[in-house]
Amino acid sequence: MTVRNLDRLLSPRSVALIGASGRSGSVGNIVARNMIEGGFRGSVSLVNPKGGELFGQPVYRRIEDLPEAPDLAVIVTPPETLPGIAASLAARGTRAAVVITAGIKGALRQQMLDAGKDICLRFQGPNCLGLMLPPLGLNASFCHVAPKSGDLAFLSQSGALITGIVDWAAARNIGFSHVVSLGDMADVDFGDLLDYLAGERQSRAILLYMESVTDAPKFLSAARRAARAKPVIVVKSGRHAAGAKAALSHTGALAGSDAAYAAAFRRAGLVRVKALGELFDAAEILARMPRMVGDKLTIITNGGGAGVLAADRLADSGGVLQDLSAETLAALDRVLPPTWSHGNPIDIIGDANAERYASAIEVVLAAPEAQALLVMNCPTALVDSTEPARALVDAIDRRAATGMRPRPVLACWLGDSASREARALFVERGLPSFETPADAVAAFTTLTAYRAAQDALLQMPSRTEKDFAFDRESAKAILAKVLADGRTVLSEMESKALLVSYGIPTVETEVAANAGEARAIAERLLAEHAACVVKILSHDITHKSDVGGVRLGLATADSVAAATTDMLERVRSLRPAARIDGVTVQPMVSLSAARELIAGMSVDESFGPMLTFGSGGTEVELVRDTAQALPPLDMHLAHDLIRQTRISRLFDAHRGKPGVDRDGVADVLVRLSYLVAEHPEIRELDINPLLAAADGVVALDARVAVADALAHPRKPMAIRPYPSEWETSVTLDRVGTLRLRPIRPADELLYERFFSGVTPDDMRLRFFMAHPGTSHAFLARLTQIDYAREMAFVALRAAADGDDELLGVVRLITDPDGEVAEYAVLVRSDLKGAGLGWALMQHMIAYARAHHIQVVQGAVLAENATMLSMCRELGFEVTAAEDDPQVRTVRLALSS
Repeated sequence: MTVRNLDRLLSPRSVALIGASGRSGSVGNIVARNMIEGGFRGSVSLVNPKGGELFGQPVYRRIEDLPEAPDLAVIVTPPETLPGIAASLAARGTRAAVVITAGIKGALRQQMLDAGKDICLRFQGPNCLGLMLPPLGLNASFCHVAPKSGDLAFLSQSGALITGIVDWAAARNIGFSHVVSLGDMADVDFGDLLDYLAGERQSRAILLYMESVTDAPKFLSAARRAARAKPVIVVKSGRHAAGAKAALSHTGALAGSDAAYAAAFRRAGLVRVKALGELFDAAEILARMPRMVGDKLTIITNGGGAGVLAADRLADSGGVLQDLSAETLAALDRVLPPTWSHGNPIDIIGDANAERYASAIEVVLAAPEAQALLVMNCPTALVDSTEPARALVDAIDRRAATGMRPRPVLACWLGDSASREARALFVERGLPSFETPADAVAAFTTLTAYRAAQDALLQMPSRTEKDFAFDRESAKAILAKVLADGRTVLSEMESKALLVSYGIPTVETEVAANAGEARAIAERLLAEHAACVVKILSHDITHKSDVGGVRLGLATADSVAAATTDMLERVRSLRPAARIDGVTVQPMVSLSAARELIAGMSVDESFGPMLTFGSGGTEVELVRDTAQALPPLDMHLAHDLIRQTRISRLFDAHRGKPGVDRDGVADVLVRLSYLVAEHPEIRELDINPLLAAADGVVALDARVAVADALAHPRKPMAIRPYPSEWETSVTLDRVGTLRLRPIRPADELLYERFFSGVTPDDMRLRFFMAHPGTSHAFLARLTQIDYAREMAFVALRAAADGDDELLGVVRLITDPDGEVAEYAVLVRSDLKGAGLGWALMQHMIAYARAHHIQVVQGAVLAENATMLSMCRELGFEVTAAEDDPQVRTVRLALSS
């Protein structure tokens, strides 16, 4: 990923149009007019081999004739000219180009990219509408209308969609900081732009219209960074594309690409909406409203029917009405007529005037339980709708004047002409308002979705989360044998052994070649179990029930033998070409009030390995109650995946039926995610059924499909997993034996004790400020890192109480190019001089070399003599910082 030279694209000082045309109505003519008449603050140059003059501007015949190298070139020439134009621009030193031209494919496209490679000439497009930067007055597009200047960044793969959106937004006084048409994304893509926009201040929200991603890991890494900085809202087309293609496993058939995108957006903290109108409503409310602290809504209305409509829509979207406390009800009784609704929605009756509105609003805003407020108005002949609107904004202002925490407030003034003045007032005061109850509730749902997304980004794993012990060597051996045999599907016995190697409980299973062997196995099993199950054993038969290859509830050894004989004969007649290895015999597991689940994995064409969980059993594809998530998972993410399914509502005890061991199910999902992450040979896997009850979880059947990871590489995981290969141990004289390993989210629990062992002066030397505190938000940002762009190694020692003790940490944050990284290190104050900082720094430098980072650098206070001395010994160059005489810049150039 890279943001190199994107400043030339998105903040240019000079622009040249290559292909300017005097032919009226041509793309070259329209773009030239838009650029010249748009009021661009920098210089605009025009290029066409014919020369002459256009719109009062001289037209240069060649790029070489331009008086200066433009920061940005806009190209509208025929496709075959692009490689030569790119080479000429690169020779002049131009670093960014918008390629509006379509039809640049294959070898021609690669020639264009190669021509600019040496100077990292960035290309937006090809096949795009262009670029609009309203704050700069730049309209380098063939859009029919210039967008207003504002603070929304809009990135779209569809150029035609942009023209409609810009026109629509202009009529509603919605402005933009950036409007970027990405087109075919030969170079600049969503990931690059999100990385850039995450760090700039012109945009307060980022809006995406997306059809596909070109590099899922890059996109997710950048999206997560951007979502932590500002709201990122996405509309993804193709939600109802044709069902997933037929696949070997149930899981593969269930995991359609839209589900993968939904899982990716959820993991990155993006807010997804379904329609373009919702996109701008969402941006408006997220940028202007204080953050939600809960997910419940209080409604005040002068029309009972309107309130009911809003409440119904809220229930449809999974929202919840706020229960009003006895104190709040009593306060409302004192200011409302006896006929008010005495509940939520708060119907203050159709004759409500401004004073009654103000009284009700102030009671709700003061109520401790209130989390968000929707105020509605139905126009009547009794009261001018503008008066309650003024009462609402005045009540909000009075609360703000007291310094009390603001509450999210939304307005919904129904009607048309009667409400226009009220809506204009809301626009003037920055209060989000909506014309229908459905729109208002959709906006509230966006608020709660954003809160949930942000909370998920900072979620700390529970204290009980542990390191999982796996038998990786056994798993490798199983997979290697299958591939050595030339097979792509594991047998039932091999599949279960693979699960057992990662600690996933399975049922005891034995193989019988014939009825006699089956009888002998059954006699042993029935001594401890009430019944047995017989299944056909064949590498060539994936879905056993389709050929009558499963028999349940066999209570005697004779019935097991008879079932075996019948099954072998039946299956051989139905599938004569299949290799039949016999049957498996296992006890009939009967967990009390168990639920049948499915857990599995398939490879999505965009995002790589994708986990699936939901309702299991033979009718899994008919019920279609599943949810998807990107691995790797922790316990929190596993529980979140479970909650997304309908069957999870049946996990709680109900009417005498015991509940389900939720932690046990989550534990299986986490172990499954590790199995998938650590063995790229696995291409499809499902456990069906996974039986879950109050007293345990057990996998009754499993299917696994594999391929050689070297000959047929699996699509990489979209989220880089925990890099266990960087775990090591060191022994230091004063400290003892330590574990050095990459940081994990659960390490947040160790930081408070660690910081207590660091003196205020050492803390100041590290953070250039007083103690930064131990808030969850701060510590989460230290411990929940993206391994694709950041690394932190912790030094841990086993404490007397059995817990790990954090003694030091070194951090390395790379730039988006992955070429330069900034480090920081901190050790417990009583261990300074013990070699701990040196060990951490060496481990960090080894990591940087292995990942082809070219420069490691840092900022060190000039008074920090110990750190500067260590840096010099490690080979760092030490110089005075350009902008602060109290700071030294340390820089280590690493050989490739």
